[in-house]
Amino acid sequence: MEIRQLLSQVSKGDRRALAKAITVVEDDSESAAKLLSALRPPGRVFVLGVTGPPGTGKSTLVDRLIRIYRRRGLRVGVIAVDPSSPITGGALLGDRIRMTSHADDSGVYIRSMASRGWSGGLSRATSQVVQLMDSAGYDIVLIETVGIGQSDMEVVGVSHAVIVLLMPGMGDDIQMSKAGLMEIGDIYVVNKGDLDGADAMIVGLLSLVRTLKSRSPSVVKVSALSGDGLEKLDEAIEAIRSKFGKGDKEIRLRSIRGMMVEMAKGNVVESFLRRTGPRADELSKQVLAGKLTVAEAAARLET
Repeated sequence: MEIRQLLSQVSKGDRRALAKAITVVEDDSESAAKLLSALRPPGRVFVLGVTGPPGTGKSTLVDRLIRIYRRRGLRVGVIAVDPSSPITGGALLGDRIRMTSHADDSGVYIRSMASRGWSGGLSRATSQVVQLMDSAGYDIVLIETVGIGQSDMEVVGVSHAVIVLLMPGMGDDIQMSKAGLMEIGDIYVVNKGDLDGADAMIVGLLSLVRTLKSRSPSVVKVSALSGDGLEKLDEAIEAIRSKFGKGDKEIRLRSIRGMMVEMAKGNVVESFLRRTGPRADELSKQVLAGKLTVAEAAARLET
């Protein structure tokens, strides 16, 4: 199928065409470059990132948000980025299985993507898939990151808003957040708010938020499992989505810039690997023979 024909079907909401287009960009083939060049500029879809340490209930929260948006008649795309299988390179957890209640809903499209070693909690093709879902007419895209904690930062670049999900009982949560997650969140959510320590965590987060001079993120306590507190979370999200809908340039530019940087970084990495492949093999042999240290070989590879 020709690229323009494929994109035409994507723009008509054809789910099979969307799945095929996503596979094309994930495979990073010559066809992917042609497809991405033919995509229209992003603009319609609102992108909400959901990140935080493992075990905080990200998938449960995403499932709840899907239900909220579907009740409003919004079409929802979900990108669930999972760790890669060391054997197949595919998504290890498979969030499509965990969200089976939406499997028969034509207004929901869920795609599990393997991180494939890509740092920052995302997959190399995440920003491209967002653009495809935009072309397919989805109203909102939810990105659930790998959940690797402090290094889960790149979601801020491709999202119009980021939820940072935390929960009590995971050690010194606030100190952990200071190291990085406090820098990226637009909304901080304490999940499992009925657990001991939830209120103290809220107080600590509010205290930290007051020290942020450039912005004022929201802090919300919820129970994603029972649904408690979701109304306040919805209000916080809608306040940002309303600005997006009114054409807030700062919100839109953040996402466009992030997508551009992510794609450029991927291209640079791929180009470097192709260019240095034979050289890397030769340097590896010198390290094995004891002629170079790994650090010395790496320095030579960069030149």
